[in-house]
Amino acid sequence: MGEGPPATRSVALLLNATYEPLCVISVRRAVILMLTGKAVCVTDGDGLMHSERELLAVPSVIKLTRHVRVPYRAHVGLTRRAVFARDGWHCAYCRGPAETIDHVLPRSRGGRHIWENVVAACARCNHRKAARTPAEMGWRLATPPAAPHGPAWRILGHRSPDPRWKDWLRTPDYADQPTAAAA
Repeated sequence: MGEGPPATRSVALLLNATYEPLCVISVRRAVILMLTGKAVCVTDGDGLMHSERELLAVPSVIKLTRHVRVPYRAHVGLTRRAVFARDGWHCAYCRGPAETIDHVLPRSRGGRHIWENVVAACARCNHRKAARTPAEMGWRLATPPAAPHGPAWRILGHRSPDPRWKDWLRTPDYADQPTAAAA
């Protein structure tokens, strides 16, 4: 099966039969699942793929035809992208655009690198806070940091999602996320 323009060399969101997000797969793998009857296209992407006898729209979201039980880790890995996604790409202190991550209790003072101690921050607030706590600065966090949960975080913690995936990821502040080039 030949690939068309560069837009077709992308990825697709794979949903379980129950519409739970499972993972992100290559468009090529998505088309193979569709051709073998193991999945159906839920949302088309950009472009077309063709073989000698068939012409298919590039899938953006596909759904398995049978439910699969997949054992997952109970926790979401702590990554820079996942912290930005959890905090809606806004600074936890001033609500401006986030550029860095900050440890609420600085690591130099015994703070750990865990979900409950890491927030997204703008460079200005991060620099002003330095090795102090928000309380010492007279600042308060609008919401205390916590580990995200739910199946959508298996995807959001590792990549910038395609806007066509919005209906299946169901997360707050989805529209606030920048494109992959900005992240």
